[in-house]
Amino acid sequence: MDRDEAESILSEAGGVPEGDFPLLEAAIACAIHEDPARDPGSAREVAAIAVDRLSERLKRESPEEALAETMAGDLGLSGDLFTVEDPENADVISVAGRRKGLAVTVGLFYLHAARRCGLTLKGVDFPGHFLLRIETDEGPLALDPFSEGRVVLPSELTRRALHAGLTPNVADRLDRLMAPVSDRAVLLRLQNIVYANATAYGDFARAERAALRRALLDPTDHRPWLDVAAAREGQGALAGALEALQRATALDGGAALAARAQRERVRLRLN
Repeated sequence: MDRDEAESILSEAGGVPEGDFPLLEAAIACAIHEDPARDPGSAREVAAIAVDRLSERLKRESPEEALAETMAGDLGLSGDLFTVEDPENADVISVAGRRKGLAVTVGLFYLHAARRCGLTLKGVDFPGHFLLRIETDEGPLALDPFSEGRVVLPSELTRRALHAGLTPNVADRLDRLMAPVSDRAVLLRLQNIVYANATAYGDFARAERAALRRALLDPTDHRPWLDVAAAREGQGALAGALEALQRATALDGGAALAARAQRERVRLRLN
């Protein structure tokens, strides 16, 4: 798979209904799009092993225990505590090899295996830290894929929410703290992290690729194109930045004001 093929896969994924979103294959396409000189086989192999091990464990263990023991115990997947900002932590192929990464990247394997085994597991767009929500006979539980899939108690969720800056009346609302999100939103969150880190380090080429992946995965959203434009401007590619701003404006009239102002500023630099 080369970068063009990866873009085609992401574009196709961007057009499917939420229930049919191909999470693992789209994540692999994102990784290949970032660096085509890799074999995606390792990610698929880890995912397949996870499904086999989880299906066996579910015969004798509760869903939350089976999931944590499979992913953290059998496969050794956990968060990277020491080099959090390493770009490999946000890459599903690299994580398959290293067996450590960001919570959301590790969580992709949890989500894939759980779905294949009939569990109801969803991502939770928790502020500052990605979590998972699993439905059990006793009700929903929050799991932390970064911390070897351990259960996060409601009191800990509230404490984390307060630490992230949420107000007390929101931090006590478990229904809001554990609101599930779509698989598309999970992968978009990962690409947002890549974009933010790349921009912070001045790697505008990498930032552009991450923003473009977001645009392909969510083709109705104008905001990724604004980020594509900013990344291109950072590289001095003003004509490309202008094109991206025109796409943003065409997608959403609500973006027109911001996009128009940014577009005029770039046009002035071109002249």
